Amino acid sequence: MLNTQEFGTALKGLGFDFYSGVPCSFLKYLINYAINDCDYVMAANEGDAVATAAGAYLGGKKSVVLMQNSGLTNATSPITSLNYSFQLPVLGFVSLRGEPGLSDEPQHELMGQITGEMLSLMEVEWEYLAQDMEEAKTQLDRANKAIENNKAFFFVVKKGTFGEVSLKPQNLTSTFSKELKHTTADLAMPTRTEALTTISNLADNNTIMLATTGKTGRELFEVEDKSNNLYMVGSMGCISSMALGLALARPDKKVIAIDGDGAALMRMGNLATNGYYQPKNLLHVLLDNNVHDSTGGQATISHNIDFALTAHATGYPAAISVASVEELSDEILAWKADPKATFIHLKISQGSPEKLGRPTVKPFEVKERLMQFIQG
Repeated sequence: MLNTQEFGTALKGLGFDFYSGVPCSFLKYLINYAINDCDYVMAANEGDAVATAAGAYLGGKKSVVLMQNSGLTNATSPITSLNYSFQLPVLGFVSLRGEPGLSDEPQHELMGQITGEMLSLMEVEWEYLAQDMEEAKTQLDRANKAIENNKAFFFVVKKGTFGEVSLKPQNLTSTFSKELKHTTADLAMPTRTEALTTISNLADNNTIMLATTGKTGRELFEVEDKSNNLYMVGSMGCISSMALGLALARPDKKVIAIDGDGAALMRMGNLATNGYYQPKNLLHVLLDNNVHDSTGGQATISHNIDFALTAHATGYPAAISVASVEELSDEILAWKADPKATFIHLKISQGSPEKLGRPTVKPFEVKERLMQFIQG
């Protein structure tokens, strides 16, 4: 059994001090250590945790994700299309529930047999974490070298690996000064390009823009390709999680997450996570055209949802619905003048420019130049 405090200190000595994850009984003492002694984001699910950690890495933080192996299936999308495509490494600890020969709940039986195989198929380097401290520290050195080479690395953790760490009292806070504002205007809906042009024109040299997957990123690239832009590929629904990690890691930068209705619906749990941590430098803009535009225009159910009210209910200090690019501009300027975690919802028209291209910069190149922008 490992002394968890000593193990955590070794991790911190290698620079790993930002964690995100979800509960797991096998990892509970490492989770307790992370909450007690490091920056820890309580994610709504495993995929969100991976995206949050990736965002923190963009901001210069070596990051760790913690999850049960059943949740590894939830994290496969960001692991394979965010971490892999952008070469955004994270260090993972995944428990081995359902280990063959170990009595466990029936839902863990299959995952206990295929956890390592799944990681290998996703081209994630991994090892079983040793229960001897010196051997474990040697493993950490190998894992750190993988991270420094832009490769994700996961430890598979067996039952009883970590020694007890008591959880210190968590001083959870709530915000009561929330602003909810709906427009009363009845205007023609702008195009996505018009909305993106407005946002891009207001982004100064201290602002990072992260655009969700599909036509949002593609159109932003055509509006204006800048080193402070990131165009998400895959990882649908993860843009606000990634923005959260980046905003927490770099409070000196303004971070704008540009979302879509289909993507936001896919991972709505992160609205609550953003609403709890609410970094002042985070602006979450949702462009809502009520369809999956990138896949042929199939309808979403966004017409049945009040997104601003939902963001308000989940804790965003400011949740606003606007009806025009002029109102969008006014609210962005208000956020810049009085920073607080803000959600803006804008209905846009369906469709996109004819012969819409794709970014000509590869995802890992987008990541590299963005990190240079951030560090500069």
